[in-house]
Amino acid sequence: MSSLTSTAPRYTAPTSAADLTRSIDAATAALLNLQRDDGHWVFELEADATIPSEYVLLTHYLGEPQPSLEQKIANYLRRTQGDDGGWPLVHGGAFNLSASVKAYFALKMIGDAPERPHMQRARRAILQHGGAGASNVFTHFLLALYGFIPWRAVPAMPVEIMLLPHWFPIHISKISYWGRTVLVPLLVLQATRPIARNPRGVCIDEIFEGNGSRVRQQTRAEHQSAGWFATFRLIDAFLHWTEWVFPNALRKLAIRRAVDFITERRNGEGGLGAIFPAMANTVMMFDALGYSRSHPHVVLARTAIDKLVIEKSDEAYCQPCVSPVWDTALMCHALLEVGNAASKRAVRKALAWLKDRQVLDVVGDWADQRPGVRPGGWPFQYENAHYPDLDDTAVVAMAMERAGRDFSISAGDGYTASMDRAREWVLGLQSKNGGWAAFDADNVSEYLNHTPFADHGALLDPPTADVTARCVSMLAQLNERGDAQGISKAVKFLRRHQRNDGSWYGRWGMNYIYGTWSVLCALNMAGIGPHAPEVRRASLWLRQIQNDDGGWGESIESYKLDYREYEAAPSTASQTAWALLGLMAAGEWSDNAVDRGIRYLVETQDADGFWEEPEFTATGFPRVFYLRYHGYCKLFPLWALARYRTLRDNSLRLPRFGM
Repeated sequence: MSSLTSTAPRYTAPTSAADLTRSIDAATAALLNLQRDDGHWVFELEADATIPSEYVLLTHYLGEPQPSLEQKIANYLRRTQGDDGGWPLVHGGAFNLSASVKAYFALKMIGDAPERPHMQRARRAILQHGGAGASNVFTHFLLALYGFIPWRAVPAMPVEIMLLPHWFPIHISKISYWGRTVLVPLLVLQATRPIARNPRGVCIDEIFEGNGSRVRQQTRAEHQSAGWFATFRLIDAFLHWTEWVFPNALRKLAIRRAVDFITERRNGEGGLGAIFPAMANTVMMFDALGYSRSHPHVVLARTAIDKLVIEKSDEAYCQPCVSPVWDTALMCHALLEVGNAASKRAVRKALAWLKDRQVLDVVGDWADQRPGVRPGGWPFQYENAHYPDLDDTAVVAMAMERAGRDFSISAGDGYTASMDRAREWVLGLQSKNGGWAAFDADNVSEYLNHTPFADHGALLDPPTADVTARCVSMLAQLNERGDAQGISKAVKFLRRHQRNDGSWYGRWGMNYIYGTWSVLCALNMAGIGPHAPEVRRASLWLRQIQNDDGGWGESIESYKLDYREYEAAPSTASQTAWALLGLMAAGEWSDNAVDRGIRYLVETQDADGFWEEPEFTATGFPRVFYLRYHGYCKLFPLWALARYRTLRDNSLRLPRFGM
């Protein structure tokens, strides 16, 4: 293992009770100060340069520039430009072509002249990596909408897909929720092929190798098999040649079906799918179909997008989505661990806010696979009734159960019914292999990731170890005997997916540290103790990868397809907290590794009570899209420190809860 040294780390004396208390109190006070008046928390959620760039390009597509805001976005884009001239997917990461093409285009659209030094450096870097024509499918789509490349350079996606029966191999119900909501408006855009207004007449010929009209579709992506890709490329060529003969009446019917799909799920001011790419595509679709700017659908769609913008005194950027339910639920767990009077009051208020956001009356897309299950989940965002997720639901239900046990606030406030519906929904969405995915059950049509459209390799939502672990934790913590079979199947799933080195893959957090923490919590709650082989192997792996400074870290390189073993990365506060919580769930709170990790957190805490963490430690789509939750470096270290104090002060070997 590349990170290991030949000598054991020096012994570190346990952090004093006084230092630990000061650190916990400072973080607690700072976080309580961020609670909204109605009881919830919401932290910034940052992605790479792609989303703010697309925001600028959307406004110019519509012919509605926003000069003042654009200058702030330009400041953000210039600041996040890499030393190599391009833009990375994460802080300090390597050049990414598609992000760089969009950032360059956005800056030029805002008014940055190509002769400026930062634009020259960007242009050189883009051309060195093949030019704009070598960018990904979604970038090609944007370039086609602006008329810079021909539509033949975009995979054929006939809107008539909307009319296919469910049993057909290609159907929107077979792809992930995010794929569904992004794709459906794209189908209409490809059928109508509008051209962006582009009021300033900006073009980007200088970042193409040769003429944009000669750009062709992308070659096979690294994750795609040659056989499957060749088959789908032949189908794609056939569709490009024959699409023009599709009956006009059939096309109009398919467009109406797509609009109906979107209208049903437009989600008020939450926007389609409550994610920026789907919202942006929806706005462009309504525009292409001739909807007026004052039409209620258009007004709500634009409002949803504008609510994602974070504007500060000198910078601005657009978030990919917002995370209030997730942030609030995690905060409840951290404060429940702290356990003081102020924390109790904050948790009571937060749980009341969360309770009202449970989806009980909307049967979402998940019912395509599980039609007999009653709704009962929570969404990630403020609104997203058609797409609640298993992870949020499990975390909220566990917070409610623990609050009832620790503070006796559950029964009297009606949370038992909420937990019962959550448990019913979670059990109903268990996949056949025993695991749970984020939004759907049995979303495993792997061949679809080999289509030309799926160069990102994230068209599906299969069961994963981290989400499965969270569901096991919830079911075991709620301690319902009827869940035994579901838990047993899930534990077998987790055992099958443990790597030889003892770790588990983290789909939604970076990466094996996140996955291993999640699973160790679940195994502890399911009664699989510290002496079990899988627990011992996992805790050993966490101890072995600890950095010399006492912290833990992991980078996006852990998602590469040829990953073999852990590669050392700088310590971060959130990943250190996950490793500590994992080790404590494995019964190792008194181990020297935990002492060193606790000391790392105490000594790196800033004067404001928080921790500095510019790194991205969360995952949207592995190898393609990563996230920086601004709340992770604030709440997870507090959680780990408070958990350590709870176990140490009460002479407990193991945590009593599922997280």
